[in-house]
Amino acid sequence: MIVCNSLWRKAIVVLFAIVAVLPAVGSSWKPDFLSGYEQRRLALGNGDVATVVRHLGNVAHRRAVVYLHGFNDYFFQSQLGDSIVAHGYSFYAVDLRRYGRSLRQGERPFDVGDLAVYFEEIDSVLSVAKSEGIRNVYLLGHSTGGLILSYYLQRRGTGAGFIKGLMLNSPFLDMNLSWFEEKILVPIVSIMPFKSMLISQGNSRAYSESLLKKYHGEWSYNTSWKFEVSPKVSVGWITAIHRAQKKLHKNGVDLGVPIMLMRSAHSVSGGEWTEEFNRGDSVLDVDDISKFGRRLGSDVDEYVFDGGLHDLILSAEPVRNRVYATMFMWLSVR
Repeated sequence: MIVCNSLWRKAIVVLFAIVAVLPAVGSSWKPDFLSGYEQRRLALGNGDVATVVRHLGNVAHRRAVVYLHGFNDYFFQSQLGDSIVAHGYSFYAVDLRRYGRSLRQGERPFDVGDLAVYFEEIDSVLSVAKSEGIRNVYLLGHSTGGLILSYYLQRRGTGAGFIKGLMLNSPFLDMNLSWFEEKILVPIVSIMPFKSMLISQGNSRAYSESLLKKYHGEWSYNTSWKFEVSPKVSVGWITAIHRAQKKLHKNGVDLGVPIMLMRSAHSVSGGEWTEEFNRGDSVLDVDDISKFGRRLGSDVDEYVFDGGLHDLILSAEPVRNRVYATMFMWLSVR
C-alpha cells in the first residue's frame, strides 16, 4: 500500500507537470502582435517549439497559402497575408524553431544542423490547415524558406496531392560565393567535425538599410529577431544548407507540383549602402536563382521583377504591386 501511494503521488506530480507545460507550447490560439492575426505554439521534438500564425479571416476558405520566412527573418509582412485572404485563400505562416516568435532565451538564433529538422514544423502547420477544413495548399517560401520547402517536397512529396503548388520568392538554391569558396571551401567546411564553430558573414548592414524605415526603406520590424547585421553562422548550419542544395542540384529532380519562381532582375554587391541596394537583390545571385530554380520540375514559370529587392514583397510599392498581381494571376489558373 505504501508503494502504491508513492506511485500515485509520483503520477500526480507528473500529471501536474505536464499540465503546467501545456500553456507554454499551447494548443489554443491567442492574439498576435500583428493586427488581424493570431498565433499558436507548436510543441516539437527534443523540447523545441515553433509558432504558427494565421489570419483571422481564414474561416470561409478551403484553399490556403502557407508561408515560410528566410534566414535572419520571421513573419511580419502582414500585407502579404492580408492580400492572400482578400483573394479568397486562407493564410498561415510559421516562425521556425529559434526564429522570431519561437526564439527562447538562451537559444542560438537560427541554428540548425539539418534542414530536414524543419519538416516537423511544415508537417504541423499542414496538419493545422487540414484540421480547419483546408483541402488545397500552396506553399510560399522566401530565400532559405524556399530552399527548405523545395527540400521538403523532394523528400516528402505532395501529401497525396494536398500540396498543389510551390511559390518561390528569391529562393536560396545556391551559395552566393566565388567559385573557390563554393566548390572547394564550403565542401571542406561541411565535413569539419566542429559543427558549433561560428563563421562570420561580414559586417554589412546595407540590406537592412534598404528595408528599414529609419534608414532608406519602408518597413519597421523587430531587429532583435531580424538583425541589422547578419549574424555568424555555425559550421553545422553551413553543412545543412550545402547538403540540401546539393540534393536539389542533382539531375532529374522533379518536385511534383507547378512552381512559380520569382526573382529580381539583377544582383547588387558591396558593403556600403547605395541607391542600387533599393533596386536589386543584395543577398543572392539572381542568375543562380534562375539556373537552379528552373531545374526543380517540369512545370516552372519564372518571373523577373525589375527593381525587386531580395525579399520581393518588401520592394518599393510599384514593384511589390506587380509581384502581388503576378502571384494571384499564377494562382488563379492552378
